Amino acid sequence: MSDREPPRRRVPGPARPSRPASAQRRPGPGGRPARRPAPGRPAAPRVIRLGSPRPRLRMVSLALTLVLLAFVVRLLQVQAVDASSYTAKAEQNRYVGQVLAAERGEITDRTGVAFATSEDAYDITADPTMFARPQLKIDDGPEQAAALLSPILGQDQATLVRKLRPQDRDLRYVKLAGRQTPQVWKQIRDLRSALSAKAETDRTTVNVLAGVFSVPSSKRVYPNGDLAAGILGWVNADGKGGGGVEQQLNATLAGKDGKIRYAQSGGRQVPTAGSTETPAVPGSDVELTIDRDIQWAAQNAITDQVEQSKADRGYVIVQDTRTGEILAMANSPGFDPNDLSKAHAADLGNPAVQDAYEPGSTAKVMSMAAVLEENAATPLTHVTVPNRLHRGDRLFQDDVDHATWYLTLNGVLAKSSNIGTILATGQLGRTQAETNRILYSYLRKFGIGSHTGLGFPGETKGILAAPGTWSTSQQYTIPFGQGMSLNALQAASVYSTIANGGVRVTPTLVRGARGPDGRFTPAQPPARSRVVSQKTAKALAQMLESVVDDEQGTGAKARIPGYRVAGKTGTANRVDPATGTYKGYTSSFAGFAPADNPRITVYCAIQNATEGSYFGGQICGPVFKQVMEFALKTLQVPPTGAKAANLPVSFTP
Repeated sequence: MSDREPPRRRVPGPARPSRPASAQRRPGPGGRPARRPAPGRPAAPRVIRLGSPRPRLRMVSLALTLVLLAFVVRLLQVQAVDASSYTAKAEQNRYVGQVLAAERGEITDRTGVAFATSEDAYDITADPTMFARPQLKIDDGPEQAAALLSPILGQDQATLVRKLRPQDRDLRYVKLAGRQTPQVWKQIRDLRSALSAKAETDRTTVNVLAGVFSVPSSKRVYPNGDLAAGILGWVNADGKGGGGVEQQLNATLAGKDGKIRYAQSGGRQVPTAGSTETPAVPGSDVELTIDRDIQWAAQNAITDQVEQSKADRGYVIVQDTRTGEILAMANSPGFDPNDLSKAHAADLGNPAVQDAYEPGSTAKVMSMAAVLEENAATPLTHVTVPNRLHRGDRLFQDDVDHATWYLTLNGVLAKSSNIGTILATGQLGRTQAETNRILYSYLRKFGIGSHTGLGFPGETKGILAAPGTWSTSQQYTIPFGQGMSLNALQAASVYSTIANGGVRVTPTLVRGARGPDGRFTPAQPPARSRVVSQKTAKALAQMLESVVDDEQGTGAKARIPGYRVAGKTGTANRVDPATGTYKGYTSSFAGFAPADNPRITVYCAIQNATEGSYFGGQICGPVFKQVMEFALKTLQVPPTGAKAANLPVSFTP
């Protein structure tokens, strides 16, 4: 087979047009014939070839894959690795909790009349984050809000600004004011609504109060004003008892606060997000032994006398001699627990149990009780009382100069002779040291130097030194009520002990409590202890009658027509608590009625009377009479109708 390429076969085509002669050949020597011109056909369009799309698709796919991978990794971190921490942060920002204040129990008198109750109130709160620039778009949101709230809440603007712009910028809750009246909250709410409405039509207006809210609470109210304020005390800004029964029984009255936790947005609760709530448990109502009417009479009487005498203060105790229940405990001056801003610090509290003072001659009844119980003398024993008595390093005298008195022991008490009391108690022991020990033991039995058992906040137990430490002076002044101290309730309890046949009943102020379920739980029965025999107590009651009924007695102003009254006056040198030196006098009167069938004890003391008389019989005797008469009528205690013993006061030598 030949390697030569076979001849190509010519394919006939369309006849080419003849060219002109001049175009057949190029001019010039040696030229060759020119090419024939191409046939006249249109030029083909130019085609742009694109690169392959696959590399680009790979690049985009890789980028998307990396982005998605980053999202997946982040999602795994949020939902798996750090899920708990992010959940906690979300819960913290989304959910808020608030305390649901328990309703405080009432305090009532023995008949159920309210002394202290609670009414609806509001705690004014705020979300500080809603006052910041990101929320309000202004820099002085806290200042503007404080300027509006200050006159309504009665607080300094600077204080409010500090609360609305705390150092912790994530803080979502602050209390601006506690226990505000509904009227205060209504003022704030109306002002907030007005700002909100104006902001909708005026873009230059900013509702700077949008972050102010309220939490339902309660406010303590004392319907009777200053009546029994020393007993009741008050409730402080934190809702806790600040004195008196409010403090003493705070746990019983306060109840148990509840809690609520809910989702919030913009400071408002999200209703559809649900909430968890632990309901508050209301406090129990406390029923006192106080009779409101008798308390009112006692408070009026002591207030009037303190004002007339221009005295520092005074107290009145009214006690049921049989049960130990305190029917009234009045102080003057007092205070209104509804508005402590107007009260003087010295007047707060309950001075009737918090003041310690030397009782003076009202304490002589304990010395006489020791003498009678130890059979050292009888009411008719003769006691010769000189004008002066020298004992130790002192020369003793009575409150008035007199010639030698020839008195019975009954007369020593009736005429309130200091010298006669020293002579009588001197018969208690063979030596002065033994006498001191015996007298001390009786004073302790009567409750001197110990708390009364009332458990009242700030109660003093008084001062009674051990007999081995008595100075030469105290050995002879303590028998007539100087050189020792007690409080008004202790003094009243001494006379109630004698009135109760020689048995001391621990004073009580609370009858019981009524829980949220309506059940009444009575207080524990008071402790009882015998101090002296019934015979001694009866003899003392008859001797105390001579103080009031006998013409030589010092307590004539305490007489009550139709009733037998047993009582004792007292006028003691007073220790000024400011200087610790003797200045002025403590005037007092103590007694019970009916003397032969006692039901009520009344004790009155006035400190530092500076106008008119300062003798106990003169200024406290009338108070005793006024209060005792009212109490006897209120409790419907009839006269016994029996005649008084009329023991002799003096004897003829």
